[in-house]
Amino acid sequence: MKFTDGFWLNREGINIYNAAKVYDMETDKDSITVYAPHLNVQDRGQTLMGPLLTVRFSSPMPDVICVQVYHYKGKADRGPRFDVQKDENIKVKIENNQDYALLKSGNLNVKIGKRDNWRIDFCDNDRPLTNSGWKNMGYVLAGENGAFMKEQLSLGVGECVYGLGERFTPFVKNGQVVDIWNADGGTSSELAYKNIPFYVTNKGYGVFVNDPGCVSFEVASEKVSRVQFSAPGEYLEYYIINGPTIKAVLERYTTLTGKPALPPAWSFGLWLTTSFTTNYDENTVTEFIDGMAKRDLPLHVFHFDCFWMKDYSWCNFEWDERVFPDPENMLKRLKNKGLKICVWINPYIAQRSSMFDEGMKNGYLLKNKNGDVWQCDAWQPGMGIVDFTNPDACIWFADKLARLIDMGVDCFKTDFGERIPIDGVYFDGSDPVKMHNYYTYLYNRVVFEVLNEKLGNSKAMVFARSATVGGQKFPVHWGGDCTANYESMAESLRGGLSLCMSGFGFWSHDISGFEQTATPDVYKRWTAFGLLSSHSRLHGNGSYRVPWLFDEEAVDVLRFFTKLKCSIMPYLFGAACIAAKSGIPVMRAMVTEFMDDPTCDYLDRQYMLGDSLLVAPIFREDGNVTYYLPKGIWTNFITGEKCEGGRWINEDHSYISIPLLVRPNSIIAVGSIDSRPDYDFADGVTLHVFELQDGGETSAVVYNTVGQEELEVTIKRHGDKLTVIKAGIGKPCHILLRGIKNVKSSECYKAINDEKGVIVSPIKDMSSFEITYND
Repeated sequence: MKFTDGFWLNREGINIYNAAKVYDMETDKDSITVYAPHLNVQDRGQTLMGPLLTVRFSSPMPDVICVQVYHYKGKADRGPRFDVQKDENIKVKIENNQDYALLKSGNLNVKIGKRDNWRIDFCDNDRPLTNSGWKNMGYVLAGENGAFMKEQLSLGVGECVYGLGERFTPFVKNGQVVDIWNADGGTSSELAYKNIPFYVTNKGYGVFVNDPGCVSFEVASEKVSRVQFSAPGEYLEYYIINGPTIKAVLERYTTLTGKPALPPAWSFGLWLTTSFTTNYDENTVTEFIDGMAKRDLPLHVFHFDCFWMKDYSWCNFEWDERVFPDPENMLKRLKNKGLKICVWINPYIAQRSSMFDEGMKNGYLLKNKNGDVWQCDAWQPGMGIVDFTNPDACIWFADKLARLIDMGVDCFKTDFGERIPIDGVYFDGSDPVKMHNYYTYLYNRVVFEVLNEKLGNSKAMVFARSATVGGQKFPVHWGGDCTANYESMAESLRGGLSLCMSGFGFWSHDISGFEQTATPDVYKRWTAFGLLSSHSRLHGNGSYRVPWLFDEEAVDVLRFFTKLKCSIMPYLFGAACIAAKSGIPVMRAMVTEFMDDPTCDYLDRQYMLGDSLLVAPIFREDGNVTYYLPKGIWTNFITGEKCEGGRWINEDHSYISIPLLVRPNSIIAVGSIDSRPDYDFADGVTLHVFELQDGGETSAVVYNTVGQEELEVTIKRHGDKLTVIKAGIGKPCHILLRGIKNVKSSECYKAINDEKGVIVSPIKDMSSFEITYND
């Protein structure tokens, strides 16, 4: 939101009271509190004139500093509030002298100047990060729009801003105005389903604004050398999060707001759906599933979209008996084929639903100010909205889902949650404006928790569209309503990379687009991209997404990339376990891994899948693609071709191909099965070793399907010798030295030449052994 008219003037009707100078200060053992008037006080009479800002600096955990800015402190906090964690044992260092006061937490410090105009500096030890100075922090009166608190933090030359949720606009947010307001806007506009008031920069720090309401960001827009953020009301709270790397920032941010849960291994497989408005019954579903098996297309999850329930009745959580007369036995038949089952839900209750009267009678639905149930005709006629601030409503909603879980449903697509009114009355008295964004957190938490309760740890997941801060704890999230063309494929990727820069570990999208029907060309190119995402779902609106409806080559493409994904699940699930432990996402923007390479700052048509695989989707019908490789010798995982990095590459690819490059000094763990995503990853795993440099070392960890380490291998190179150090539970494994032709024989291992290199298989379970080769 803009308040100024250029550098010198305010917009009409706007009055701004900026912090002018430190007037007084108080310190205690863990905080500094500053009192800053809006003018430079010269005599006592001027102390009679407000406003006076109260600014408190503290630290909830090492390398994170919290800034709380108050105008009026007396306004009641009705909630909701983000669940922000705090280390109760945090120790900070405070220095206070005539010139400045300083609070240090870990390597991060804030310095508040006392002598001159208002100035606060945030530094990583002595390395400047950002600052707030003259005319930056302030209180704003905006006429009929009310009061706002604002802050403006500096941006350095070449500094790029990322994140702020799943945004389909340009990946680098500089020059954009971003309002944190969840909306059902598809992937082709500035609106977003998942708005997160958190950004990170290529300078190695992040900023989190702790407000679930409509925070407005002016990212190098109102002031081109600053990020302004403002929020309605009398109070503003934000956190500076130190790196110095983007990865470290994401680790600390997710420690503050919650780590992603680890999705079940089966969820990484191929999903197929009924699509949305298509006609289907059990025969249709079975025909599709059997058609996939007949064509040797591994399928792992089948999803029933909205019309599994009767029209005009969403949600009643009852199968439409006209097309699914025996749902329980139908689910048994499908699960006997090895499938997991997902069904669509939303938090809205149509008036025709059998649940509406029950919810109305018991006070489970959102109300108007006069006590009536809040209703509208958008989406479902006469629909009400479940009030998840009412504990009994949560139990009621969860019990309905529990019955479906008992029937055989494994997960729920938690659609919607963005169209939340700002004039409703909540059971717990929460502010309805702030509930607009926060509602999705409560909705997805209830669904995730009932799945966790019924199925057990590491077995719960949702497939969610909307999100706010903390929503990363309830994966997985998908990109919403995209269109069947290359432009929408590219905007989907931008949105996913932005979300993964916002603390979310896992992301998916509708392969080949939701709206309209893709050409065979787009279907096949999007399939390759989709199967090299963390989660992979074929879904559409008015047409089906089985590949043979496009062409026979689409069948081959889907088969190839599905089996490829299943085969690299030991590596991919390892990246998932890292995401759950650290908050570092599975799909990573190039700048996340290569902060020291400025070419990577703006790259948004390629990404890293885990820390070692580079993926460059193809967005052209002629199969031509241009992508950038950072320095080093990279290897095409599929073909074995080597390529020198530090430059742009231009290539042509068939449909059974995509730039999938392995970073030098890497190990890719490849499993023994290519038909399922959930198997014993460590049993018979082959560790593909790429471009291990002399004097270097690399390692890999293989986990089981519940996230426990089963194998850890470290390989060190000295000249022509490799030292292999192995720890684990004794399951057989192999080492494939990619691109190596000659290995000396040894009584410790068996060596077999392969078209991709040499496969080394230890003869017995040894903790270490040496391999000698000539490369």
